[in-house]
Amino acid sequence: MSAEILPLAYQETVKVLLTDGFRGLHSYLLTAALYSCADFFATGVMMSGSRIDNLNIAVLLPCYNEGATIGAVVRGFKAALPGAPIHVYDNNSTDGTALHAMLAGANVVRERRQGKGHVVRRMFADIDADIYIMADGDGTYSPDDSEELIRTLLTERADMVVGTRRGVHADAGRQGHAFGNKIFNLLYLTIFGTDFTDIFSGYRVFSRRFVKSFPAVSAGFEIETEMSVHASRLKLPVSELELDYGRRPEGSHSKLSTFKDGAKILWMFAMLMKETRPFAFFGIISGFFMLASMAFMAPVLMEYFETGLVNRMPTWVLSMALMMISFMVFTAGLILDSVARSRSEQLRIFYLNVAARSNGSTTAERTSAPPKKTARTA
Repeated sequence: MSAEILPLAYQETVKVLLTDGFRGLHSYLLTAALYSCADFFATGVMMSGSRIDNLNIAVLLPCYNEGATIGAVVRGFKAALPGAPIHVYDNNSTDGTALHAMLAGANVVRERRQGKGHVVRRMFADIDADIYIMADGDGTYSPDDSEELIRTLLTERADMVVGTRRGVHADAGRQGHAFGNKIFNLLYLTIFGTDFTDIFSGYRVFSRRFVKSFPAVSAGFEIETEMSVHASRLKLPVSELELDYGRRPEGSHSKLSTFKDGAKILWMFAMLMKETRPFAFFGIISGFFMLASMAFMAPVLMEYFETGLVNRMPTWVLSMALMMISFMVFTAGLILDSVARSRSEQLRIFYLNVAARSNGSTTAERTSAPPKKTARTA
């Protein structure tokens, strides 16, 4: 039926529906629907079809005195990800953690240097895989969520997916831990950006490119902060997925110290800011020296303008010295900012040169394997 024979009211309605606004809304809804369908079908193929079957997935569990829970955690990951090797790195445990993990079917390696950072650095160097799943051995993270984390990594083509902890502030062990989580997350958002809302989560999934380009210089629990800063610094694609955070069972205790580990993390924040944002870091220090200089300088100048004399010469010399230090620190910040940008470019290039797929063997296996014989030509 043509528009000419429609009643006048219907013609006006058709005109309204065919305006640019309606066409724009229709285009937006259609595009959103197409993306949703693509994600839906991609998810089904990845998780139930050949793509995930062709990926080499490794589960990494750093542990220190988790004998009460590590067995159940290993069995949970074996059920959630059949066929994926589970690597438990024991950090000088004294409660039989290594034995419980070995009996549950995990590959156990001992790291003698104390600290989670040392363990993570060793794991990332030893294991070669396409996708890495890192979790704690205390049973607070559900192995069943690993499939959803992998799906998010694949569908969003991210280099790291962080399982943010739902209800962590209500079950952080002590109120000091909960308060520290809030403060440090807010500090991270202020200094390094808005990529993450839970920088201390130990449940993460990584791509091979992230793992093999991550320097890992931290020694302790501040390693998660370094991971987040590394991703923000190189502007890597990352994502977050909110997950339930469980409670520790009876007999399992947190290894965190509110003040000691909090001081280490705060120091790591300062060092990472110095390395990644030197202009802002040294600019703040320069500002403090300049304010101190002006505080000493003001009364001397006021006296000079009133009397024409400088009676407090040592104070004037001190104020000038502080002002010179302020200028020197500001200049150092400018120079180091250029150096930091160059280092970020080099890290980015190295990250891009890392192969996205592994050859399916660990470093230890490659070094111990005998050389392949080549046929001689006549």
